[in-house]
Amino acid sequence: MASQARPRRSAPQAPPARSVPAEETTAKHAAAGTAPAVRKKTEGRHEQLRSFYRDMLLVRRFEERAARAYTEALIGGYCHLNLGEEAAVVGLMAALRPSDYLFTTYREHGYALLRGIAPTRVMAELYGRVDGVSKGWGGSMHMFDVTHRLLGGYGIVGGQLPLATGAALAIDYRGGDEVVMCTLGDGTAAIGAFHESLNIAALWHLPIVFVIINNGLGMGTTVAKSSAEPDLYKRGAAYRMEAARVDGFDPVAVHEAAARAVTSAREGRPYLLEVVTERLRGHSVVDPAKYRSANEIERLKHEDPVQIFGAKLTADGVLNPDSIAAIEKEVVGIVTAAADFAANSPHPEVGTLFDYTYATPVANDSRRLPGQPLFEPAPFPATPAPAPAGASAAGASAAGASA
Repeated sequence: MASQARPRRSAPQAPPARSVPAEETTAKHAAAGTAPAVRKKTEGRHEQLRSFYRDMLLVRRFEERAARAYTEALIGGYCHLNLGEEAAVVGLMAALRPSDYLFTTYREHGYALLRGIAPTRVMAELYGRVDGVSKGWGGSMHMFDVTHRLLGGYGIVGGQLPLATGAALAIDYRGGDEVVMCTLGDGTAAIGAFHESLNIAALWHLPIVFVIINNGLGMGTTVAKSSAEPDLYKRGAAYRMEAARVDGFDPVAVHEAAARAVTSAREGRPYLLEVVTERLRGHSVVDPAKYRSANEIERLKHEDPVQIFGAKLTADGVLNPDSIAAIEKEVVGIVTAAADFAANSPHPEVGTLFDYTYATPVANDSRRLPGQPLFEPAPFPATPAPAPAGASAAGASAAGASA
């Protein structure tokens, strides 16, 4: 990434095997026997790490299948993928309670999955089918599920910021203990709604965490070329808001940073968190990303967060080739089933297009279909029927006779 220099990442290698003296093995076994609580805690920690890896792989395989479906014309409209941002998505979502709220961007598929929405419903929404999260009318960018408290992906850059701030105000007004997490891209940190939302959140001590997913590119423009202060988390200082930056390639680090941010927000101290990550593909499925140099493309081949995290867990003894293969098989099965479900779900009826425009009925709401006029055109004046042939001549003769 041109805007942020950081050490080249590479997958860690497992240490070479060594022979262990018998007395050392015996001592370790004795220590383990006298500390079952420690062993149980370690096992729990390892299970969490395996879960993180499994969720990252689920997002990766799901997005890869979505990209394939787009090329097969099964997905229409715009389609933005979380490829490269899997560790960030997993760490952030793991820090939220089921009762907390999420507002996110149009790059939302992974967030929907990890909020607990069934992969079948997410894929069906991408396909524009009635069994989708938004009944097939939202598509890739506009998923909404009140049950899982995902209150939208938003196609307008920064459109979610004022709404998320308003939701936090509602929670505070009701005296609730929920938290709002609002994710946004690095380009959004330059718009007016960003500053207005942070300002009012800080003034009113609202329970909200603003998360900048900094993949270094606002479409094709680097952060360094679009922001006078490329360390985006520092913008929180203008509102005396606590802020931090975290490595978005490490789901554990993201989870810990997000947990601190959520705790702060739950106590009435809004927080700004910058997660530095990468986007492994173009801005959307159809973007060839020709603005990237050959060197950058080569570097990204070695900065795959899924492979890096998997290799680290293998080196630490948390995963092994068999467990990785088992997780891969499980995830591929889930994604394949989701794609099959979506393909067999019916398309929505045109007559339902306006059913969810408003949450409650609104008098005189417009239900015009594309191309229909605002008002029905007035009918043309009636045209008199033409007289039968010969009627004029007969009339003239009759008039002459009477004269």
